[in-house]
Amino acid sequence: MAEKAGYSGLQIALHWMIAILIFAAWSSGDGMQEALRARMVNGDFSFDPSKPHTLLGGAAFALILVRVIVRLFQGAPGPLPDSTPIMAAAAKWGHILIYVLMIATPALGAAAWYGGVKAAADVHETVANTLLIVAFAHATMAIVHQAMGKNALSRMIVPGSK
Repeated sequence: MAEKAGYSGLQIALHWMIAILIFAAWSSGDGMQEALRARMVNGDFSFDPSKPHTLLGGAAFALILVRVIVRLFQGAPGPLPDSTPIMAAAAKWGHILIYVLMIATPALGAAAWYGGVKAAADVHETVANTLLIVAFAHATMAIVHQAMGKNALSRMIVPGSK
């Protein structure tokens, strides 16, 4: 994957749209276990647009896949200026963890909702909660680094910022 000076406008737009969709999907998850139980009883796993959670999760998943492809082709900026090797490694592995969780969460939800895999539903909930915790930590670190003058937030607001 190529390293570059800053994120593109497309990468920034995808970042914020995905963040909003993930939070909206997580916020709309109440009642999904009962709805899944009902689906499993009647055996109907066809597309059901009546649940915003599934629509929001599906939209997030589609954009996450686009984001992965864009990142593979456009690359991403390297570590923040003056980062120690430990900070750079933490940022790298933190981003990898976020990507893994962003892909696993909707994939597990789809396996449960459309495939009727009950075990996937339980893991989906745990992974989704973990994603929210890691995303909150990610946002907190961006704010801290911005306050330290390292332009962490600027890089995800202004295209090409270093």
